[in-house]
Amino acid sequence: QVQLVESGGGLVQAGGSLRLSCAASGRTFSNYNMGWFRQAPGKEREFVATISWIGGTTYSPGSTKGRFTISRDNAKNTVYLQMNSLKPEDTAVYYCAAGTAQVRPKTREYEYDYWGQGTQVTVSS
Repeated sequence: QVQLVESGGGLVQAGGSLRLSCAASGRTFSNYNMGWFRQAPGKEREFVATISWIGGTTYSPGSTKGRFTISRDNAKNTVYLQMNSLKPEDTAVYYCAAGTAQVRPKTREYEYDYWGQGTQVTVSS
């Protein structure tokens, strides 16, 4: 089992920045690909970014590309999502997820085995 706890969400004005953190415990963190997803009110959960166990990154081709950066610190068992130039449409609950390490990027929900409880990000206009 892997336990994931997100933090760092909150209320921010448009144009501002936030850094989300996801602390993992349980099994060996470096054995997992990690991902960030988000779910806005009334919408389905969507892929944001993923990072492999060796640090390779893949981002959604949507509006977040170029503004969000995913990173990981295996020594701290933590994955991060740096979010810059935030927009009101970025308002959502953000979830981190862990899936068994593989070379191919994991961009689908079903590829992940463990999920955090989510952290709310609200961007005001």
